[in-house]
Amino acid sequence: MRTEDVLAAIATGLWRWDHASGTVALDGEAARLLGLPAEPAVLPEAAVRSRFHPVDWNEINGIVNLAVAEGTLAEARLRIMDEDGRVLRTVRTRSKPVEHRGDDGRLDHELIGTLQEIAEPQPGTTAAHTPITGDWRRSREAFLLDAGRALAEARSTAEVLRVAASLSMPGFNPDGLAVFGVEGDRLSVIGHHGHGTGDEGPFSHMRLDTDYPAAEVVRTGRAIYLPTPEDYKRRFPATWPLAQRFGRVSWAFVPLIVAGRTMGAWMAAFKQPVSFSPDERSVLTTVARMLAQALQRAGVAESERELTTGLQRSMMPTLGPEIPGMRVAARYVPTGGGLQVGGDWYDMIPLPGGTSRPASGGRFALVIGDVQGHDVRAAGLMGQLRIAVRAYASEGHRPDAVLSRASRFLAGLQSGDPFTGGAAGADDDFGDAFRSPRFATCLYVECDPETGVLEVARAGHPDPVVRMPDGTVLMRPTAGGLPLGIDADTDYPTTRFTLEPGETMMLCTDGLIETGGHDLDTGWARLRAVLESGAHESEDLEKLADRLVQAVHGPSSHHTTGPLADRREDDIAVVLLCREGPGCGCGAPAGHPVLPVRRTMLTVAQAEPARISGARRQVRELLHDWADGEQVDAAVLMVSEMVTNVLMHTDGDALLVAEAVGELGSRRLRVEVADGSDELPHKRHPGEMASSGRGVLLMEMLADSWGVDPRGEGKSIWFELFEQSKPDAA
Repeated sequence: MRTEDVLAAIATGLWRWDHASGTVALDGEAARLLGLPAEPAVLPEAAVRSRFHPVDWNEINGIVNLAVAEGTLAEARLRIMDEDGRVLRTVRTRSKPVEHRGDDGRLDHELIGTLQEIAEPQPGTTAAHTPITGDWRRSREAFLLDAGRALAEARSTAEVLRVAASLSMPGFNPDGLAVFGVEGDRLSVIGHHGHGTGDEGPFSHMRLDTDYPAAEVVRTGRAIYLPTPEDYKRRFPATWPLAQRFGRVSWAFVPLIVAGRTMGAWMAAFKQPVSFSPDERSVLTTVARMLAQALQRAGVAESERELTTGLQRSMMPTLGPEIPGMRVAARYVPTGGGLQVGGDWYDMIPLPGGTSRPASGGRFALVIGDVQGHDVRAAGLMGQLRIAVRAYASEGHRPDAVLSRASRFLAGLQSGDPFTGGAAGADDDFGDAFRSPRFATCLYVECDPETGVLEVARAGHPDPVVRMPDGTVLMRPTAGGLPLGIDADTDYPTTRFTLEPGETMMLCTDGLIETGGHDLDTGWARLRAVLESGAHESEDLEKLADRLVQAVHGPSSHHTTGPLADRREDDIAVVLLCREGPGCGCGAPAGHPVLPVRRTMLTVAQAEPARISGARRQVRELLHDWADGEQVDAAVLMVSEMVTNVLMHTDGDALLVAEAVGELGSRRLRVEVADGSDELPHKRHPGEMASSGRGVLLMEMLADSWGVDPRGEGKSIWFELFEQSKPDAA
């Protein structure tokens, strides 16, 4: 009996599809199944292709390409159409791609296989496919879309592995997964699912020349499918005992390929038999490609995060363990530009002239700054500037000299910067942000732990903020100059004030104030509420630092978006300095029920009359909870009059000291304004049109008491107000 007769008896035809010549050779039965005359023929590829349903042709085209790549059989179901577009029958094709090299040296292939008519799904297959191949294709494509979306959203290797373990493939689900990587000449287990802890031990650090499926896949870049344990044992007898104990019956080892390079292998193991039809192999191969891309993206992202985090950590200092009488806490959050490095920084520097370490009780400096920009160049300039400031401070320079030298350093550093020099061509691809000079804001505070005296020099940076033990929060106005790097010869005057026991000072960059769409006013109001809320609970300084960051960068910040919602996010740096005392933020409990003294001090120079408004604001903030609002207005008016008189009638500066003493509801406010003139004020009677001469009259009308005290070279004018001392107007 001839083979042709046997095949014809079971309605099976033969074909040979030569891809190089574009012809298809059919025997009689194959021609009949395709709706052609039942006789052997050699037809053009287009004539045969016109007999297939268009959807199924796209399906078999992908299956053939997969079989060529893997060197396996191509198997598919096809609907045969007549000239009128009606479906005649459904056939099953099994073909073997055979590669050959043509006369022109080009590598091509031909398909040699069978066609067989079918009416129902073949028994024994993994999934109950319908006769219509398109149904399976649509199910597969929906699964692949979901898998691709989930893998694309994974941001770390652990997330990628969790997604891979949760994938539910159409018709078959692996219960054991493993992802193998390559380290030199050995395999590594990146992750696994469906196995116990320690099960990966024998497979870790396995040599690539080992007789193991994953190792062979990495060596050859070709998938290996093992439908039965007998197949596994026959092909890999040496490592079969390692796989036997897991109780699986089918395995697929698929290469993880990115940009033509095999970076590892993916194993899918099944407890139920799987025949690995072309459809199933196609799904596994496609998932492996997406998995490889996701793993590469996650690996690159993790490397970048590790690099930037390490870089930023190396740039950020380690605060000293303890300072007798003081506590320090700091936070840094790089939020700008999507980078993990930025231009903000802080530092704590031991100063010479005493002991070598602040932990031993010597003077130290706190520095906080912000280099313009949110890119890598800003981070590089920040690192160099921080080192320069530390070097100048360690040499023993005063705060004003430190900032002056730092400004010259930054200006000189950028004058020789290849990004800012004149060597760039007309078609330079770098943006203006790389070519233009950068500036930096900075606040330098020299601290004496024994006395609490702080000397502050400021270069275009936000002023420090002080929280008093009773929760009153004041912004301390300080003299300042231009940001660093703008003018190499800028002077930076120094402001001195005392941090009293129980007070906490906050230094921050503008990112803490303006993040979340806020401007300076609304952002400061938000921070004031955070600082005041924990004042009476003796809150730990570290917890206060966390609350400040969470208020502007955590989930709750989304409910308090500022008026400038489109503003770009900025890096955040914050430093807290607390002088230990009753009710402070160092966690020390209050020793007595009486509230401590509230005090503020401010100098208004002859050349800075605009600071009179700052003096008025200081008094209002000091009296934010005063019972009588009219008394607050009166105090502000008298302060404005006293300071203005000093600037108008003397040649010196005005020193304002305001102090509120006593318990809430019965406090005494005392305000003194000192100057260097010996001329005492006297009462006058100005006319209706006079523009001055009413200062003493105001004091007599509004103050509970007032006076003038001579002080060597100069005098001090003072007034006092007693809370609720005047009867209610009602």
